[in-house]
Amino acid sequence: MRLDRRGLLLGAAALPLTATGAFAAAEMMGMAMTRFNRFSLGGFEVTALLAGTSTVPDPHGIFGINASDEEFAAAAAAANIPTDKAQFFFTPTVVNTGAELVLFDTGLNAAGIAGALQAAGYSTDQIDVVVLTHMHGDHIGGMTDDAGAPTFANARYVTGRVEYDAWAGMGNEGFDAKVRPVAEKTTFVEDGGTVAAGITAMAAFGHTPGHMAWLIESDGETLLLGADFANHYVWSLGYPDWEVGFDMDKAMATQTRRTLLGMLASDKMPFIGYHMPWPALGYVEARGDGFQYVPASYQMMLE
Repeated sequence: MRLDRRGLLLGAAALPLTATGAFAAAEMMGMAMTRFNRFSLGGFEVTALLAGTSTVPDPHGIFGINASDEEFAAAAAAANIPTDKAQFFFTPTVVNTGAELVLFDTGLNAAGIAGALQAAGYSTDQIDVVVLTHMHGDHIGGMTDDAGAPTFANARYVTGRVEYDAWAGMGNEGFDAKVRPVAEKTTFVEDGGTVAAGITAMAAFGHTPGHMAWLIESDGETLLLGADFANHYVWSLGYPDWEVGFDMDKAMATQTRRTLLGMLASDKMPFIGYHMPWPALGYVEARGDGFQYVPASYQMMLE
């Protein structure tokens, strides 16, 4: 007996109706997604947090600003994504070393990061260390609430010396309100500096003057917390020479993008990108003159 689509439809049409007719329609629930994704990395536990997501219009005004409309549209069509809007994700990450809870970046606001931490089973008071990869508002916004009270009452802070010094001289309102007040609780690191054994800073300058990525290593397993060195899974990875409006030094950002993407592809190392599609965990493959994003499947679930 051969089953085909026409046969199945005819069979379904021949079924009798129940005495009570159709079931009552279920309530429309609206779009939803998980708030955290947790996996083991050697002796560490890594938890990505969805602190927020938003739809942004006119992505070509941000990505590929040195590419033509035709080039941008062709890249979007090949990836089956629209040209008039893009979805942004904001993904702080917690690393549990077994001795400390280390939070990398804080999202847009206190409510977002606190809610994501709570969903993951943590409280803001449990965070021992807050690492700031750079000083853009979507990374420092959750450091204090609307009244200016610190979100992480028991934390110390770590950030790059180059990054801090650059923003300290800019007269930036967000930096002055969120970061400057905790200067006495902050440790400043250079390229190669550490937060704890197995957590190492990597200079990834260009997006901001002292932007840092962080290499996480435990028991021979490695992961890169890439922050904002690449901000879109298609337009940044597939076209690393395309300039990004948010990159403060576009030439340096391009060089950094190519260097880190090349390393990830060569080493087959997983990475979490702050703005990658949720749950923000993936791999990089070389493709032509650029690269391709490969979302993680079950690799990090295996013991």
